[in-house]
Amino acid sequence: MKYTLLSVLAVVLFSCASKGDKSESTKEISKPNIIYILADDLGYGDLSCYGQTKFNTPNIDKLAAAGMKFTQHYTGSAVCAPSRSSLMTGQHTGHTPIRGNKELEGREGQTPMPASSVTVAELLKDAGYVTGAFGKWGLGFIGSEGDAINQGFDVFFGYNCQRMAHRYYPTHLWSNDEKVMLEGNNWTNTVTYAPDVIQDETLKFIEDNKDKPFFAYVPLVLPHAELISPDDSLLAKFKGKFEEVPKLVTDSYTSDYGPDINTKEYCSQETPYAAFASMVVRMDVYTGQIMDKLEELGIADNTIIMFASDNGPHTEGGANPAYFNSGGGLRGVKRDLYEGGVRTPFVVSWPNKIKAGTVSDHISAFWDVLPTCADIVGVETPKSEVDGISFLPELLGENNQKEHEHLYWEFNTRGGRKAVRMGDWKGVLYDINSKKPRAMELYNLAEDVAETNNIADQHPEIIQQMKEIMEKEHVDSELFPI
Repeated sequence: MKYTLLSVLAVVLFSCASKGDKSESTKEISKPNIIYILADDLGYGDLSCYGQTKFNTPNIDKLAAAGMKFTQHYTGSAVCAPSRSSLMTGQHTGHTPIRGNKELEGREGQTPMPASSVTVAELLKDAGYVTGAFGKWGLGFIGSEGDAINQGFDVFFGYNCQRMAHRYYPTHLWSNDEKVMLEGNNWTNTVTYAPDVIQDETLKFIEDNKDKPFFAYVPLVLPHAELISPDDSLLAKFKGKFEEVPKLVTDSYTSDYGPDINTKEYCSQETPYAAFASMVVRMDVYTGQIMDKLEELGIADNTIIMFASDNGPHTEGGANPAYFNSGGGLRGVKRDLYEGGVRTPFVVSWPNKIKAGTVSDHISAFWDVLPTCADIVGVETPKSEVDGISFLPELLGENNQKEHEHLYWEFNTRGGRKAVRMGDWKGVLYDINSKKPRAMELYNLAEDVAETNNIADQHPEIIQQMKEIMEKEHVDSELFPI
């Protein structure tokens, strides 16, 4: 099988400038196509347009330069599944059905979202969009009510199971409910790099639906967990560039998932820093390919592209966020409710609608994406069940953008954690479930974005407001008690 990435890698590695002629026969679409690209465990500082200096991400930089770069956008949670549940449902983790990474024994796949959930894909499908998801799902095993094709997607291709997505050379992927075996792969042989295969399907979906409005949700697996990259020109570019920390290839991988049903160990290459850099750049190449495909098909001007990450940078498999400044100077990593765990890079491009080169400090979160998409296509949202606020006015440069009174997160593992952002104030509460819970911490992000100066004792009235918000925004969950 001939993979798209290998055939165009040399062309798009440093630029996505080459464009095809627009087809005169391309139909005019009244509603814009929407592409949402979600990186996995990419830190706030892992893109060069957000300050990364050890490598460059020129395609995403170009996307930001052509549109709007958000500086205060937040993920749904500090780990994969609840963050994606928040994105899909427009609900924060006090309300969204999936609030943690919860495994099911003997299953390939995680605890499913209930059929009653209303997802952004369902809203857009009802509005006449063709919907496709390409990458990592993690919100319900194949055939369950949480399966992507039972949650509003016409097409799904990729990893259904988050645990399987720790491997870049898996034995198989899924095309809707059909298993697709990957040639030459087993738990020791590495022949077919799954992200390349998924990327081909993403580009095919765009091409197949160029004449109708489509929603492409692209939850990439890069640069998550196992640090491993094909031995190609991307990896070669970074080998020898960094001061690698010697690392055994069979170091154990630590996760929240418990024993793995497929393999006992997760491995990184002997040069994990080079592998990490090449994986982020590969993700950037994929983004450039999508941009080029839109230009080639003549639909770039009628397509919105959003790019974000699901949570902060991880530390497994040889990853070293401190070395790359992946947090961009923010405190915390994946699983933390400090800024480094939940603040994400977020760029949005919409030609002729969003002013190029705009930088926005609007405070927004994953649960705003559903109402924003609904606002864009002109459909109603189930307001009583949605916590988000449309940020469409911000995108269009209008002066009527509504603001959140507060943002709320909860995380029921690691002792139980909650956090609130209210204006410039950030409250963080850890070890809720322990016999000796910590006192709430309070930070003024306008003066202390790194959250180094806890000023809780100086503002008891703010602490009380934060506690009331935490109580109000939490609805009990039997599956994810806190």
